[in-house]
Amino acid sequence: MTNPPHRTGTDLLVLHSLRCVGFAHLARVSRAAGLTAPDVESELIDLAVAGLVTRVPGEFGGWGLTEAGRAADAERIGAELDAAGARAAVTRAYEDFLVLNPELLDLCTAWQLRPGDGVPTPNDHADPTYDARVLELFTDFDRRADGVCAALGAALLRFRRYRDRLTGALTRARAGELDCVADGLESYHGVWFQLHEDLLVTLGLPRHR
Repeated sequence: MTNPPHRTGTDLLVLHSLRCVGFAHLARVSRAAGLTAPDVESELIDLAVAGLVTRVPGEFGGWGLTEAGRAADAERIGAELDAAGARAAVTRAYEDFLVLNPELLDLCTAWQLRPGDGVPTPNDHADPTYDARVLELFTDFDRRADGVCAALGAALLRFRRYRDRLTGALTRARAGELDCVADGLESYHGVWFQLHEDLLVTLGLPRHR
């Protein structure tokens, strides 16, 4: 009998989501954490009182981690991983992620640049046949990435939100929201990048790996 995946406390989930997305406004932290904006704001206020996050007001402001917050997140997220007995499973999933990662980057390049007379040119998305072909490749990639997402979600519940966010981005892209492929913060590439950051932070690995 296998153990159920570990559930992360709401305060740590919000802190860690902010760590993974970087300086961000409330709505983006809410989407990253998979929680309602009021719940996230309440946790952020408590974390600010504890000196772990800070808020910059104004139109271009947002929330960010303090140095104490980064240290606390690293310590707590590592302790959570070991308490769940999930380090080996997450490490294996990360190795599988690394196999897929170069392909995802190539697909994003194919979406943003088109071959033409031997010189890549910006894709103006005027050729629906070309875009449809690249989106089919993204769909095939997504099917294979499902194994990584499933393994991570079985180890730690908080990883399950990435499967939902990737599916949502690809669904919107196929419905005509072209920024959802590689250009927006909530694009397929944007969510995949956040998953990469999450795996690195969770396992205590440097970004250059």
